[in-house]
Amino acid sequence: MSEIQSPAAPPPTLEDVAALAGVSTSTVSRFLSGAVPVSEPRSKRIQAAIDALQFTPNLLAQSLKKGRAMTIGVIAHNMTSQYFSTILTHIEHALGEAGYALLIVTGHWSETIEAQRIALLTARRVDGIILLEGRLPDEQILHHARKTPIVVTGRQLVGEQVYGFKLDHRAGALLAVEHLLQQGHRRIAYIDGPPGHGDATARLSGYQQALAQYGVPFDPDLVACGNFQQADGHAATTRLLSQGRAFTALFAANDESAFGARLALFEQGFRVPDDISVVGFDDIPGAAFTTPPLTTVRQPLAEIGAAAANAMLGLLSKRPIAIDIPPFGLQVRRSTKLCLAS
Repeated sequence: MSEIQSPAAPPPTLEDVAALAGVSTSTVSRFLSGAVPVSEPRSKRIQAAIDALQFTPNLLAQSLKKGRAMTIGVIAHNMTSQYFSTILTHIEHALGEAGYALLIVTGHWSETIEAQRIALLTARRVDGIILLEGRLPDEQILHHARKTPIVVTGRQLVGEQVYGFKLDHRAGALLAVEHLLQQGHRRIAYIDGPPGHGDATARLSGYQQALAQYGVPFDPDLVACGNFQQADGHAATTRLLSQGRAFTALFAANDESAFGARLALFEQGFRVPDDISVVGFDDIPGAAFTTPPLTTVRQPLAEIGAAAANAMLGLLSKRPIAIDIPPFGLQVRRSTKLCLAS
């Protein structure tokens, strides 16, 4: 005869947690939602009860009660990029603490695809959309935000359901090129970002401004497009070298392009920094582990991710949004040195 199986114990409920913690069910609800502060002693008792009972909140019930999906859509342009993955990690952490999950899609640096992804996320009824380095014009973002709140990085934009913020990328590039000029370099190649991209345009402006401040003529023949990607940075640097462009230093619009440039220089027999100094932009995690470690402009990626998440929470709760992000800084490592040729 087969054994008679005893029925499984019912899962613990909100009432069970409240009884064990010695508080009301409404206090437990406030603790779980995070919408209203709960005193520290009560919070500790509630968390201890949750752990002891192995209680799991009913997210579906919570979302139905709040009228929200508790999901935020995020559009990034390159899922393999350490730049985007670092920002996404901090968005997920900040929104996760507020009870939200992420639905991440890729824009592939295309306005058309970006618009399609916004429509897709809106159809999935996400509570809001975070657009990292959006390519769409302001008017279109404002139009889409009529249906779903949108936070966008890389531009200043404010509306009823829109918040955008950006950093001074011109000033960041100025730091990088000034560092090379102070080391005596005068022939400085530049690997640009995607044409028309706001950050890339600002960084090119910083590069040109630094040259002008030191009385160095701008040479367009030393500029090549790298599209913020390793392969394009490699191709752009190879193209400059094959055209016989002489330079003692190279500034790349992002670290990914600098990685590609570094490989192209190695393939052509140039040593970094003995023959050519290299500076990147972003200070992504891998920048400290190249050979040699990359000098780069540190972009506050963790703070950008947290700021995007907090701006979204502000839009959803209709509270004032205050963004405080530290400025760019130069992280000097071992890929640059004094220019002996000067």
